[in-house]
Amino acid sequence: MVESNFANVHEYTVSELAGAVKRTIEDGFSFVRVRGELGRVTRAGSGHVYLDLKDDKAVLSSVIWKGNAERIRFAPEQGMEVIATGRMTTFPGQSRYQLVIDSLEPAGVGALMALFEERKKKLAAEGLFAPERKRPLPFLPEVIGVVTSPSGAVIRDILHRLRDRFPRHVIVWPTLVQGKGAEAQIAAAINGFNALPEGGDIPRPDVLIVARGGGSLEDLWCFNEELVARAAAASKIPLISAVGHETDTTLIDFVADRRAPTPTAAAEIAVPVRTELLAEVINKERRLMNALSRAAETRRTALMAASRARQAGRYCGPVGAAS
Repeated sequence: MVESNFANVHEYTVSELAGAVKRTIEDGFSFVRVRGELGRVTRAGSGHVYLDLKDDKAVLSSVIWKGNAERIRFAPEQGMEVIATGRMTTFPGQSRYQLVIDSLEPAGVGALMALFEERKKKLAAEGLFAPERKRPLPFLPEVIGVVTSPSGAVIRDILHRLRDRFPRHVIVWPTLVQGKGAEAQIAAAINGFNALPEGGDIPRPDVLIVARGGGSLEDLWCFNEELVARAAAASKIPLISAVGHETDTTLIDFVADRRAPTPTAAAEIAVPVRTELLAEVINKERRLMNALSRAAETRRTALMAASRARQAGRYCGPVGAAS
C-alpha cells in the first residue's frame, strides 16, 4: 500500500486559504507606490472613483474612496500617467485583489503638459480659439462679475484696483480655485452669471473676470479642464481671464475674450482711469470753449465790418448824384 506524500500537508478550507492570502497581501503590501497609466476611470454617484492602473503587461484594479477622491487636485482621465500611493487588499468572496488609493498625482509635469497640449489641439480644432469669436469689452461697465475665491489677496487686489481707477458695482461669485471640484464650481459660476436676467433683482454683469493667483501647474489645473474652457467659450458676457502670473498659461486664456497677465491687470483692463477721463473731459471742454470763443469773435468781427460798410454806403451817395 502506497502512502500519500501529502498526508502531513495542512488542509485548508476555502475560507481559511482565502483569509491567509488576504493577510499575506495586506501585511506585505500595506504601503505601496505604483506608477502606471490610467485605463478605465469611473466616478460613482457615491463619490468613489474606480479605475484601472496598467502597463504593457498587467492591469491593477484600484479604488479611491470618496474622502480621498475629494482631495485629489486634478481630474483623473484615461491615458494619464500617474503615481498612486495606497495599500493592497483582497476580496476573498470573489478571489480578487485591488489597490486602495490614498493619494494620486501625475507622474511629473510632463504628463500634465502632454494632456494640456492634447486638449489645446482639440479645442482649437473646434474653433474655440478663433479671433472672430472674441467679443469687445464694454468701455465702462456698470456691473463687473468676479469668479474667484472670496478669501485671499486676489479679490482684495481687484477691488482695490477698481476703487483706484473707477469704482464700479462688483458682484463676487465665490468658488474654489484649486483642487477637486474647483472646475465644476468655476463653470457653474460662469453659467450662473450668464443666466441672470436683465433687470432682475441681482444685476447682470456687463463683463466677467475669472481670477486666481499664481501657483504650480497642478495648482492651476482646474483652469485647464474642458468644463471650464467650454463654459468660458459659451459665455454671452465678455470674459477676462486672469489666472496665475504673466508666465502662466491655461486653457481658459485661449477661449477668453481678453487675457490679463495678473488679476490686478484684469481690473485695469475692465475699467478706464476716472481721473484721466475727467482730465480729458476738462481738456475737451476747454478746447470747445476756445473754439466757440474764436468762432464768436470771428462772427463779431465780420458783423462789425459789415456794419461799418453799410454805414459808409448810406452817407456817401453815388458819384455825380444831384445835391
